[in-house]
Amino acid sequence: MAGEVAVKVAVIGGGPGGLYAAALLKRLDPAREVTLWERNAPDDTFGFGVVLSDETLGGIEHADPVVHAALQRAFVRWDDIDIVHRGVRHTSGGHGFAALGRRRLLRILHERCRSLGVELRFRTEAPDAVRLARTHDLVVAADGVHSTTREAFADVFRPRVTGHRCRYAWLAADFAFDAFRFEIAETEHGVMQLHGYPYAADSSTVIVEMREEVWRAAGFDETDGTESIERCAKVFADALGGRPLRSHRSTWTTFRTVVNARWSHGNVVLLGDAAHTAHFSIGSGTKLAVEDALALAACLDEQPSVREALAAYEGERRPVVESTQRAARASLEWFEDLDLYLGQPSRRFAFNLLTRSRRVTHGNLRLRDARFTEAVEREFGCPPGTPPMFTPFRLRGLTLRNRVVVSPMDMYSAVDGVPGDFHLVHLGARALGGAGLVMTEMVCVSPEGRITPGCAGLWTGRQAEAWRRITDFVHRQAPGTAIGVQLGHSGRKGSTKPMWEGTDEPLDDGNWPLVAASPLPYKPGGQLPRELSRAQLTDMREQFAAAAARAARAGFDLLELHCAHGYLLSGFLSPLTNRRTDAYGGSPEKRLRFPLEVFDAVRAVWPEERPMTVRVSATDWADGGTTAEDAVGIARAFAAHGADAIDVSTGQVVADEEPEFGRSYQVPFADRIRHRVGVPVIAVGAISSWDDVNSLILAGRADLCALARPHLYDPHWTLHAAAEQGYAGPGADWPAPYRAGSRPPRTGRTDAPKPRLVLGS
Repeated sequence: MAGEVAVKVAVIGGGPGGLYAAALLKRLDPAREVTLWERNAPDDTFGFGVVLSDETLGGIEHADPVVHAALQRAFVRWDDIDIVHRGVRHTSGGHGFAALGRRRLLRILHERCRSLGVELRFRTEAPDAVRLARTHDLVVAADGVHSTTREAFADVFRPRVTGHRCRYAWLAADFAFDAFRFEIAETEHGVMQLHGYPYAADSSTVIVEMREEVWRAAGFDETDGTESIERCAKVFADALGGRPLRSHRSTWTTFRTVVNARWSHGNVVLLGDAAHTAHFSIGSGTKLAVEDALALAACLDEQPSVREALAAYEGERRPVVESTQRAARASLEWFEDLDLYLGQPSRRFAFNLLTRSRRVTHGNLRLRDARFTEAVEREFGCPPGTPPMFTPFRLRGLTLRNRVVVSPMDMYSAVDGVPGDFHLVHLGARALGGAGLVMTEMVCVSPEGRITPGCAGLWTGRQAEAWRRITDFVHRQAPGTAIGVQLGHSGRKGSTKPMWEGTDEPLDDGNWPLVAASPLPYKPGGQLPRELSRAQLTDMREQFAAAAARAARAGFDLLELHCAHGYLLSGFLSPLTNRRTDAYGGSPEKRLRFPLEVFDAVRAVWPEERPMTVRVSATDWADGGTTAEDAVGIARAFAAHGADAIDVSTGQVVADEEPEFGRSYQVPFADRIRHRVGVPVIAVGAISSWDDVNSLILAGRADLCALARPHLYDPHWTLHAAAEQGYAGPGADWPAPYRAGSRPPRTGRTDAPKPRLVLGS
């Protein structure tokens, strides 16, 4: 089938991805005419060593045992990762690496291509991609990060290339490290780091990386290649054992992340770095290119036409690549912000580094190296047998028995702002479920401050009495669980339908007037709010204070001020929603003024021993809006006014936001605030597993983790997390009536004897 749809194939680029694609396509159909163009000589290459995963090798083994066998003979293997931090080396084992020289890999692929009949044209520029597309059935563009093919069809592929903040040089040393080594050097100019690993019995790849400003301060921008290499060898003399470094036309460069809206156009398809890049700190470039080649060849073999095959290829690979790019971005940014973590205890620093991409977690690190992980836990202060998530945490006069928070979730089920039986069951069930802190939905300070007609409030004594019924239940029936209230005002996002009838959609009738920092509707054509006058600001501040006093009488243990998600106080903080020209608009300090006034008014009536937190949107995910650096300033201001913790969320401030969704995608914002401001943080955002919670807490990226949807799926999420980890300590105490369910129920038998003998017919 494949031969009928792609008889004549052109491959542009002679890196591993292009070569392997050529070999596979020829192997699957020997009648194919496959030609590969590479403008450089056969041995010209960037970098020295290549690391491949067992997963990638498994795919190669099934697709081409000849290549797999040649790779196996060339590999060096090791299991350990060494992290050297302030002169202390910690080793984590069980990781399983396989590497070989990049030139050796290319030679293996050259030999395989030639043996199969692929025509290799080195030192030859490929013809124009438009011309190749007319004369060939398929054009595979594997021409790298600077792909001319991608640029030729830029209007279709719509590439986005993002530069980053570090400079790096790809070097080598003539000895073999005995582990993957990360070494941190704190120099007079700033922090530099070394990434090193063996790729042959007598050779190692060495990548030296540092922030752009450090690179310039150290004078590397004014040195030639030889001097740069010699200076790097001196900085990392201990790691290198005093040995020199060498290069192969290596230059200082910045990493660029390549993303394309599409990967194919007609019969032209992008592969490897031409389609996508992922930072070298997770060792993924060659891996992704080889896996692309495997998928492309398979799809061409399976689909009835080239067009359908290329669509299937992108459909298969894009989710995998996007996941890898998210992990690579997290790793890249961790190294960019390396100075944030230097003050951590050395073992915790090492754990933080190992889990930086979020692909290695507390759980799988325990499987790889239980001794190392247990040492980190002891340094953190975990009692024996206690997962990090079940360690206590103190906020002012409140000690939480574990690090799990039931995140505020709007239920839209109140009547006239009064919480009823639904709220009692909803919050009571989650309190019985073992979380350290259960938060209410956003509780509104006035009728006009509601999001929907079903929002709960605290503007009357009757509402406070109804809340008292719920807090009494939690304190009586779920001792050890704290309950917090989140106070807020909808601002310009009010007078809407419940989300299951249309998120942020205005009511069909019965609307109430809206107020905001500035007269800007949330959505085009939406209800226009009035700009709050100075007198109304005073009234609003008093409404928040009065609601806080009622919350105190209602028995809440903690109060959170909602300054996120585009609601009233958030609207003052963002430059996209605050266009005021008075003392409450303009500079960041002026935009902070009213939220801080409200915070101070609430703190003044909230009992001294009870903690108060603030939820912020740490980015608007929109041009011109609040940035991660702005959020640090906002958090610092609230901390200076007495906030006990910052609950770090993102977005929902403007309707045209473009969030970068992914697992734990908001955690880096909390991490930055925690380390820059020195204030405890609550992390939120697609944290879905107890393994994630353990990882984030132990790495020091968060103090508490708030989960929403997992608690809707399973009200006893925390207790089940304890049971699944074999933990039965004070951090997750099962209510007496539920203790019989503290072990998973038995299922059907799975240990039936297996057949030992099969007789032929």
